[in-house]
Amino acid sequence: MDEYSRFVDWDKMDVTVQSQDAKELTCTEFQELKQLARQGYWAKNHSLRAKAYHKLISNIPCRTVTPDANVYRDIVVKIVGKRNSSSLPLPEFVDDSLVPTYCLNAEGIGAVRKIILCIANQFPDISFCPALPSVIALLLHYSKDEAECFEQVCRMLACNDPSKRLIDQTFLAFESSCMTFGDLVNKYCQAAHKLMVAVSEDVLEVYSDWQRWLFGELPLAYVARVFDVFLVEGYKVLYRVALALLKFFRKVRAGQPMESDSVQQDIRAFVRDIAKSVSPERLLEKAFAIRLLSRKEIHLLQIANEKALQRKGITVKQKRQNVHLAVHAENFKSEIVSVKEMRDIWSWIPERFALCQPLLLFTTLEHGCSLNRFYSRSEGHEPTLLLIKTTAKEVCGAYLSTDWGERRRGGSKLSFFGTGECFVFRLQPEVERYEWVIIKHPELATTGSEPENHASRASSSLSSSSVTSDTSSRLSPFLSARHFNLPSKTASMFMAGSSECIIIGGGDGQALYLDADLNHGRTSHCNTFNNQPLCSESFQISVLEVWGFRDAING
Repeated sequence: MDEYSRFVDWDKMDVTVQSQDAKELTCTEFQELKQLARQGYWAKNHSLRAKAYHKLISNIPCRTVTPDANVYRDIVVKIVGKRNSSSLPLPEFVDDSLVPTYCLNAEGIGAVRKIILCIANQFPDISFCPALPSVIALLLHYSKDEAECFEQVCRMLACNDPSKRLIDQTFLAFESSCMTFGDLVNKYCQAAHKLMVAVSEDVLEVYSDWQRWLFGELPLAYVARVFDVFLVEGYKVLYRVALALLKFFRKVRAGQPMESDSVQQDIRAFVRDIAKSVSPERLLEKAFAIRLLSRKEIHLLQIANEKALQRKGITVKQKRQNVHLAVHAENFKSEIVSVKEMRDIWSWIPERFALCQPLLLFTTLEHGCSLNRFYSRSEGHEPTLLLIKTTAKEVCGAYLSTDWGERRRGGSKLSFFGTGECFVFRLQPEVERYEWVIIKHPELATTGSEPENHASRASSSLSSSSVTSDTSSRLSPFLSARHFNLPSKTASMFMAGSSECIIIGGGDGQALYLDADLNHGRTSHCNTFNNQPLCSESFQISVLEVWGFRDAING
């Protein structure tokens, strides 16, 4: 066996990794490293992967004073003493119930706890880090001794490159990553999200498991392949793989009854037994087939979600609030939708607003059918939710990301504004959410100018937006420019309002037009994607409501 076998139980390891000749890692170019990692080149040999990890981690930029192997040798005896390592209590910032053993032998299993305690001693600022035991257990398979593993993990924790995110170390970072994952599922895994909403009382609770799927439930052969790419490409890889896991779960379990009362437990079991249905190669292939998912997009969502949590005072671990409880039955009354229907809508909105309660701003039953009154009562609120019930008992609506006050930028002309987080939906006769056409069909996105300021061009403007030809720097169109303090030229245009009408474009060729009297409306529908129309082409409005978002914790 090689020098990196000290903590490995080879009876549990895949024997194929022992049969390849060891090779040196000579490449240094990012693109070449990226290709080798994605192709699983280092998986061919245990020693080769160990050397690759050592080289990649040693190149991580760190704080000047970062604990190394010598520090570990100095402190381990003082901290652990003569106690049995298997009985060592773990610090509160890790999940004591989830310390994976993978293919470690008895010495390796004990070493995980010793290293965790020494890291807690050297990193007092860590307050929440559930992924740490898994990372340590994984790296022990490819370390010469405990001290080397300790040093490698410390380098990852002490990374001081602001553009490189590796391991979440606070509850705020972890919780915002869960919210960001929920946002991404909502956009890129809509079929899986629909299933989660149907079978779970709390979708946020399900998505809070996303890191556990990767660092806890995935078998070693899989998590090591993910870690190969993660060390080269960074945090976005984790989101990609978690999204792929959710896609495969829905596909494999489609039409089957849940095996337990908890979809959380079912997903965990699926990930643990993933070898029965999906190979590591297929998992990574699916992960990297997800389009439009950029590091910049993830970073902006993460920042927005962190700010939302900080405003609500959620910075330390506490019982997770059920996202559906934000719509309290006793406080909610609508003439258009039921509490259940409103909760379904709530599952579609960005996670940073999911903990807010709905606040009725305008209803035609109370405030009349004046468009000016519609504007005056809606302005100053961002985002808002528009609900419409027609005389034919159709129910549709729109999530609108931007303050209606933005319409004044165009003066007396009909001007477009808003962002790609806007979407339209239908609740009756059937539930349907229409995602933005560029998100679902990115090949339709073309460089274009700002939409012309009249309704005859509104429908065509909904299938393209003002995007730059440089796709590497282009923001995903669903990001909200206002929330991220971006220049207005990066915002897409999805809403329009004047004294004569309102126009809302929701994607998949759907456009909604409301006349100034708020009694009549019409839709424009493109049949490109064979969707059912939002509602009748021309309709009469029975009731129209506008809802804002009230802080569910501080309000």
